[in-house]
Amino acid sequence: MGGESGAPAAEAAKTAAVEVDEERRAALLRRITEEGGFAFVSSAEKAAGGDLRAAEAAREMAWEQLHSGPWHEVVPAWRDAYAMACLHVAELRAGAGAGAGDRREALRALDMGLIMGGPLLRRDLDEAVQRIAACAEDVVVADGCKDKWREGISNNRDLAEVGKNYVCSEWKQELITFSQFLERVHSNNCPSNLTYLAQHPLFDQIQELRDDIMIPDYCFAGGGELRSLNAWFGPLGTVTPLHQDPHHNLFAQVIGRKYIRLYPASASESLYPHTESMLSNSSQVDLDNIDFTEFPKVENLDFFDCVLEEGEMLYIPPKWWHYVRSLSTSFSVSFWWSATAYPSEGA
Repeated sequence: MGGESGAPAAEAAKTAAVEVDEERRAALLRRITEEGGFAFVSSAEKAAGGDLRAAEAAREMAWEQLHSGPWHEVVPAWRDAYAMACLHVAELRAGAGAGAGDRREALRALDMGLIMGGPLLRRDLDEAVQRIAACAEDVVVADGCKDKWREGISNNRDLAEVGKNYVCSEWKQELITFSQFLERVHSNNCPSNLTYLAQHPLFDQIQELRDDIMIPDYCFAGGGELRSLNAWFGPLGTVTPLHQDPHHNLFAQVIGRKYIRLYPASASESLYPHTESMLSNSSQVDLDNIDFTEFPKVENLDFFDCVLEEGEMLYIPPKWWHYVRSLSTSFSVSFWWSATAYPSEGA
């Protein structure tokens, strides 16, 4: 009896979810129309009817809007529109009779939607990734943690890549596939052009890897709440310049070794923070080549330093300045969290 009565209820819930989903998409298209995106809306409607060429066209139009100016000036609705177009492309690429190549292209489209798209359709993108990956004939589900991680990071996922030290003039950002990133890590012999996956939401993009991460209990101390979980992956010699962050930070070293130097928050004035708002949490002092003539207050400052080995974690308090250099190929995970009250001085 319970099973029979539960079936109609489940079907009704599913129908309601579909209706909500359609309402969200319709509302998004109305918003894009208000922004003058009539051609996008026309292509998106055709894509919803099964037209792959229209889906590709809609994705290209949204992509152009994402690159029409500085990122912070992009209208949020266009990010959601890009995600919608990526969903359409993926669904049509991975339809009945799709081959391995089509499924790879579908996953690529979904990954781009996760990276560049807005939050409106993120759950839809995640569900599509799981669905398409599950039916991919060329994906082998392996037992064992090492095999799962190798599988998760090699399935042609697109990830943001950060170049050299972000306060240097030659620094840049690129969007490359993870396989391309790994090739650079292994072949890059130029210290001025190191490839670094820095402060990256890798675990949001690859759920298989997130399942292996346990949040340390420390992050919940004092009524704490996790704010950010990020990965840091790169070769020997990558540097995160001297800077401070607003949250508590547990920095876990998974693979390799890193040198870390810390200055207390009270030393801020003597560390010459940048005056530009975008870099105000970063020091002008280059610890690899300190100019004591320009920055004399640094010379006699006390600091703490250590070499973080595999399997070790370091707690970095809020607003404490820290500099990090990899001493080998390295993979680290940072846990940012906030608490209801900061520990007292000297705690």
